[in-house]
Amino acid sequence: MTNLITRFRALLHDDEGQDLIEYALLAGLIALVSTFALTNAGTKVSQIWDGIDQALGEVPAAQ
Repeated sequence: MTNLITRFRALLHDDEGQDLIEYALLAGLIALVSTFALTNAGTKVSQIWDGIDQALGEVPAAQ
């Protein structure tokens, strides 16, 4: 029984995989923020192109 308790305590103090989890969380956060930013930028660019298209549509054709 003491061997089990000793192993459990060693497991609690083992932080070998901690860096990997932190990097994974950081990568996930960066992916989430970049996805949001690109979606927002895409919407803005689409609005700009629609405005240009509308402005060019109002120009009379040359004869």
